[in-house]
Amino acid sequence: MTHLLQRLLVVTVLGLSSLLTLPVQAADEAADALIKRLSTDVLDSIRTDKAIQSGDVARIVALVDGKIMPNVNFQRMTAAAVGPAWRQASPEQQKRLQEEFKVLLVRTYAGALTQVSDQTIFVKPMRAAAEDKEVVVRTEVKGRGDAIQLDYRLEKTPGEGAGWKIYNLNVLGAWLVETYRSDFSQQINTKGIDGLITSLAERNKANAKKGGNGVGAAK
Repeated sequence: MTHLLQRLLVVTVLGLSSLLTLPVQAADEAADALIKRLSTDVLDSIRTDKAIQSGDVARIVALVDGKIMPNVNFQRMTAAAVGPAWRQASPEQQKRLQEEFKVLLVRTYAGALTQVSDQTIFVKPMRAAAEDKEVVVRTEVKGRGDAIQLDYRLEKTPGEGAGWKIYNLNVLGAWLVETYRSDFSQQINTKGIDGLITSLAERNKANAKKGGNGVGAAK
């Protein structure tokens, strides 16, 4: 991916990270209303969080664990990125895949969060029926330069903690899950599930030592 796309993916995380300062959403809150509320608040939050602005990975990880993950179906996101092989993976392998994938994403975004400045997010009108369990919320991020397309796929979850949860994101036509799926598939075809886990872990360790960030799956 290009450096531009890396920066755009960071904007995507701003949407996910919009849960930083907010209570759990009401179960009956509309998906587009949720995205608008969260996106607006997170931009304000990040502008005032000097640790995030400086690329503090520990601060970002803490926010992801405590605030973001409860509002994202990350198991579904990881399973979709891994593809059919997910069903053959053991519970321990699935756990490791989620852990390493999360670290990869966090480190991908950490170095570029400093790019957040004067962006504003506009939510487009959504066409959905009241009974729909899955929807797409389309937004635009406007700031300097051209507007950035930023879309969210959400699912309505029942029971305890009911409400909308994000499970995929689209930046300029590139869905996050599909972006990783082809790379993950190559790893699995050549080295199996354990090989993918090892590759992700090695990439994450290398990024940690460099203090940098990486885009895309482990090679």
